[in-house]
Amino acid sequence: MLDFLWNLGSFIIALGILVTAHEYGHFWVARRCGVRVERFSIGFGRAIWRRIGKDGTEYVVALIPLGGYVKMLDERVDEVADEFKPQAFNRKSVWQRIAIVAAGPVANFIFAILALYLMFFIGVPSLKPIIDSTLTGTAAEKIQIHEPMQIMAVSGQKVRNWEEVNLALVSHIGEDNISLSLAPLDRLEGLDSREETYQLDTREWRFNPEEQSPIKALGLGVYSPEILPTLALISPGSAAEAAGLKPGDVLVAVNGQSYSSWDDFVEIIQHSANMQVALTLRRDAEQFEVYLVPKPSKAADGKIIGVIGVSPTQAPWPENMRLQLEYGIVDAFLVAADKTWQLTAVSFKMIGKLFTGDVSVKNLSGPISIAQGAGNSANYGLVYFLGFLALISVNLGIINLLPLPVLDGGHLLYYFIEVITGKPVSERVQEIGFRFGAALLLLLMSVALFNDFSRL
Repeated sequence: MLDFLWNLGSFIIALGILVTAHEYGHFWVARRCGVRVERFSIGFGRAIWRRIGKDGTEYVVALIPLGGYVKMLDERVDEVADEFKPQAFNRKSVWQRIAIVAAGPVANFIFAILALYLMFFIGVPSLKPIIDSTLTGTAAEKIQIHEPMQIMAVSGQKVRNWEEVNLALVSHIGEDNISLSLAPLDRLEGLDSREETYQLDTREWRFNPEEQSPIKALGLGVYSPEILPTLALISPGSAAEAAGLKPGDVLVAVNGQSYSSWDDFVEIIQHSANMQVALTLRRDAEQFEVYLVPKPSKAADGKIIGVIGVSPTQAPWPENMRLQLEYGIVDAFLVAADKTWQLTAVSFKMIGKLFTGDVSVKNLSGPISIAQGAGNSANYGLVYFLGFLALISVNLGIINLLPLPVLDGGHLLYYFIEVITGKPVSERVQEIGFRFGAALLLLLMSVALFNDFSRL
């Protein structure tokens, strides 16, 4: 319940911020074009707060936080007194109307730059993309790893951390090959300048993003510090808690066999659902034995596995593998603008790959997934929440630019037709377009919601 409330609260805050930025774009440009704005609303439905500004605009925060709108004076919607007709939206030139409508998505891109600017100015703790192995039977198996290597570039695009690697790989889904530039760790310390580039055949590179990351699906073994046999977490209500296990306990043996590795321990537990397991542990200087029965649980592939509800301790990351993405006042802005451009380019590519079939519609996410993302990022801290806001803001801007008549992009399409033909699109054609657009948008939302509930 606490997770649900945290995710819901984070979602409402994130959506409120992004909707405000979007609608303020419309509002600001409309006012500059001489259009009278009657209402600026964040949310829909009954108003829970309202105020009339000195400019005559009614500012509203409404009960349903799933969007917002800017209501402008328009003769096509309401009766307009003669003295206010010059301030009506429909009386403005087609280029002014284009500017007003486009200002919403543009504001989302500007907000993304500002959010990323603040994020990079504060500084983002990160990890360098280090691999220590490759998997047989994958696209990356041709890479021979004899020592930890850092990924320096993906198809010529420089990368600094795993997030950038992931973003770069996703943008190349469906392509015949991907190149990876790697360098050994000694290069990072200025002792060597070796850097090798490998061409990977990705024609058969396919993966389900709900089960695998593109990094693992490509066959890259991500380096991680040693997993220690010391228990770090005991889940409430778990079999481990019932058996009296505590954080700090050290695994010594399982079913009488000496502890060898955490992976082997996990495999034994997973194959022991509803079966008694004997654990030998050490607490402080005392060694003791407990018996517990792993609870059955369904894995991602549908198989029933045993779980006891414990997590291990991981050795600290080496300092030469850590990275602090932090920039000065000017550099932070340049990096933020470049990052926004990368996010925009990848998002457009993903939309294109949806139509070509390289990316499944199962990857579409709706409000539930967004709420979970908002809660998770907020849980990690401000810099990660800012990064999440930037990502969603870019996607919100792109979605609104799609040429569907119910979205800003659809209005822009009509106005550009008006520019070309010299006359407005007929009301009849616009009405048909709005109905088609609404039906298609409803279909996409239904698919996204279905995916959300499937993931739950």
